[in-house]
Amino acid sequence: MNVDWTRDGSRWTRAGATALLLAVMLPGSASAQLPTAGSSRPRALSLDDAIRLAAQESEALQIARAGLSRASGQLKQARSQYLPQVNSSLTYARTLRSQFSALASSPSDSTSSAPKPQSVCAPSIPANATPAERAAAIAQASTCPAAQGIDFSKVGFGARNAYTLGLSVSQSVYSGGRISGQTESSEAQHRSAEIELVTQRAQLALDVTQAYFDAVLADRLVTIADTTLAQTEELLRQTRLARQVGNQSEFELLRAQVTRDNQRPVLISRRGDRDVAYFRLKQLLNLSLDAPLTLSTPIDEPTTITRVITANAGGDGRPASDTTTDARAPVRESREAVIAQEGLLKSARADLLPSLSLTTNYQRLFFPSNPLPSLNQYSENWTVGGSITWSLFSGGRVQGQVEVAQSNLDDAKARLRQSRELAQLDTRVALNQLESTEASFAASRGTAEQAQRAYSIDQLRYKEGISTQTDLTQSRLLLEQAVANQAQSARDLAVARARVALLRDLPVNASALGASAQRASAQQQQQQQQQSAQQQRTQSSAAGVTGAGTPGTTP
Repeated sequence: MNVDWTRDGSRWTRAGATALLLAVMLPGSASAQLPTAGSSRPRALSLDDAIRLAAQESEALQIARAGLSRASGQLKQARSQYLPQVNSSLTYARTLRSQFSALASSPSDSTSSAPKPQSVCAPSIPANATPAERAAAIAQASTCPAAQGIDFSKVGFGARNAYTLGLSVSQSVYSGGRISGQTESSEAQHRSAEIELVTQRAQLALDVTQAYFDAVLADRLVTIADTTLAQTEELLRQTRLARQVGNQSEFELLRAQVTRDNQRPVLISRRGDRDVAYFRLKQLLNLSLDAPLTLSTPIDEPTTITRVITANAGGDGRPASDTTTDARAPVRESREAVIAQEGLLKSARADLLPSLSLTTNYQRLFFPSNPLPSLNQYSENWTVGGSITWSLFSGGRVQGQVEVAQSNLDDAKARLRQSRELAQLDTRVALNQLESTEASFAASRGTAEQAQRAYSIDQLRYKEGISTQTDLTQSRLLLEQAVANQAQSARDLAVARARVALLRDLPVNASALGASAQRASAQQQQQQQQQSAQQQRTQSSAAGVTGAGTPGTTP
């Protein structure tokens, strides 16, 4: 863009003003943030690049992915109850004192110095004894009772060291529908988490599109303000020359100078608004606030914008602009919430029925005299059994759980109907906004061209002395308003097209539907959190039943 400056650097020539005005009027001209002196080279950023970069850095998407991972873990926990639960254990116990130690040996009088008589049950056989004497001694010893004392290497009573290696297997045979209910609820929550991830991706794409074109619009408004300032500078120059030759009064000169001075604060304000718009865009993209950017996607090409948005929409094979009420993400999430609550109600009612499970426990017991056991010396325990549990009286706990689950189901069904109504209204509002912005954009283009033509005629009339400065100022204001309206309508059309392209996966625009929709949206989020917490509590209570076959230890 060629702009000529006068010696004092404060006035624009007519060529500079015309060049700036053409830059505003040309459709498809690139929008850019002018770098300041000494700044690094601006980074070219298209709308497609901005959406992809935001998807990589967005905290909202990271939270949604964490929710999907949490739902996947809960689903695995629920499905695991269909399979056998195998547990192992290894325990060690060191006995310091035991009541059974007295059985190891009989008491003896250690203070007596008298010689101990020879035991009849354990006779001493001389080496030169005859065979008859040996046979008689053995026959005498065989009539004695067994020696008093216990071999603690084979039994656990009073053993100083005890190792227990156990393996247990439990299998739920019948749970009254508790496991299937929890699984159905977990599957619905998993599908809901997938929908939420797609919703957050679509909302992020819309937010980035809005911030991107807000920055593009701010660039256009700065350019318009620059052009207007250049026009007032040119008017002041012409008036000053006319004053010098006596063709204009001092009043006209003062009015031209005031008009020029009044335009400078407008330009400063537009530049401030542009900086804020760029800051918001950079914050969404997690870029440095000082990094210069050049926005390359034009604001005047709606078809290009729609193509970019459609390419970045997280579709599942359906048309990107599907506006069917039942296809909207809030309705699908509410439907999954109903399915999840039906599963939790089924699980709560299962506590009224008996449950059957089979268990088997196998143990190897080691009682060595030394701390380290010998692996080939052990005893075994192996049991196989089953258990039936049935709550005969719970003081109203089970009935209370059923009532809570039934109330949650009724709540979810009512919210589903509410979601359908709000989604239908939101779809109508979005389509109506698109229709109105298309009409406004078409009308603004013709108005801007007519305003430009009128201003050119007024410039020539003023130069020839036919028109007054008031007429020229009025034409300039009309041109400025027409060009600004054209830029604003282009931005609104781009955002409206993006919203309709992403409408299927977007949440309900509560801010556009009133306070009731905002309350409904907040209550729906609270319900999802409560449902997740309820699912976790249900699975935690079921874990105690599943792990009933954990092996114990032998004293």
